[in-house]
Amino acid sequence: MRDTLKIAIVASSRYPIAQPFAGGLEAHVWHLTRALTLAGHEVTLFAGAGSDLPVDSDRLRGELFEPSAAARSDVSMPQLEALQDHHAYLSLMLSFTRNPGDYDVIHNHSLHYLPVAMGPAVQTPMVTTLHTPPTPWLESALTLAPGTRCVAVSRHTARSWSHVLGDIPVVHNGVQLERWPTGPGGDDLVWFGRFVPEKGAHLAIEAAQRAGRRLRLAGPISDTRYFEQQIAPSLGGLVHYEGHLHQHDLARLVGSCGTTLVSPVWDEPYGLVVAESLACGTPVACFARGGIPEIVGDDAGVLVPPGDVDALALAAEQALTIDRRLVRRRAEEHCSDTAMIGRYTDIYADLVAGRPVTGAESPALEVPV
Repeated sequence: MRDTLKIAIVASSRYPIAQPFAGGLEAHVWHLTRALTLAGHEVTLFAGAGSDLPVDSDRLRGELFEPSAAARSDVSMPQLEALQDHHAYLSLMLSFTRNPGDYDVIHNHSLHYLPVAMGPAVQTPMVTTLHTPPTPWLESALTLAPGTRCVAVSRHTARSWSHVLGDIPVVHNGVQLERWPTGPGGDDLVWFGRFVPEKGAHLAIEAAQRAGRRLRLAGPISDTRYFEQQIAPSLGGLVHYEGHLHQHDLARLVGSCGTTLVSPVWDEPYGLVVAESLACGTPVACFARGGIPEIVGDDAGVLVPPGDVDALALAAEQALTIDRRLVRRRAEEHCSDTAMIGRYTDIYADLVAGRPVTGAESPALEVPV
């Protein structure tokens, strides 16, 4: 394989890859694209308008499809945003089929079915990172394109797709450790992420109140109704909302707190907030769901049964006693972007050489729960 590759990265058409991030997937693509560029590769990003990466980029929705009045009036007319997503990815994949020499590798991070469904028609080697458990449209596409080369962000996610794909490699998401420096810690608790029901910020509030500690919240209000009904009434007193912070400010907040509460009510495919917290030296108190136990390990936090708020409150206190140096070491050994880039580089080499995708850890390994 050549030292320098031309890599096309396909991301979301709806959300810009820019700070402050809409979610963990956008943050991951932002960091991955920068890391690959710093490693000397020529990277082109296909993403939503407003992405701020210092690489060549194309707006997936730069030419929005506007259906005619006749098409709009048809009973089959879907939501306009869904139709524009379809048009954007269809246009992109057709361009890949028509220009096979433009890139050495295509790395798909979108959650849309079209890049997978049309992948077999593209001559350029392509790999898809699965960031979620099975969704109906994506599962349909992968069922019809069984030769699609995929990796998963956790062993949990790999297992959730095994009924369609069998065993697939795992590449854990990595964080740029220098952007998440070790902080001094403190007595406060912190919760950060998107304010949507499945992230469970309301349960973190309950746990903090039962522990009698101040909780500092940060992240985008992605579900206004959820925030107004289940978060806003608790603000004031021990619960503070710090806003939707840029990465530097978020890292400083997390590093200044004693424990991060991670309280999802669904099985997190990975749990980027856990890796980011560990990088800051801040231990975590978590519901043991999805891929989270793979990141936490034995000595960087306390895992409790899903939904058990009393146990989470006790875990928050217990986590405060963990040596922050051990927490940072866990991040350095298991959550670094250097390890992630090394694994993806091996995968790109396999793709270019026409070999089966390898270079990633096995999904069969067991993890503490």
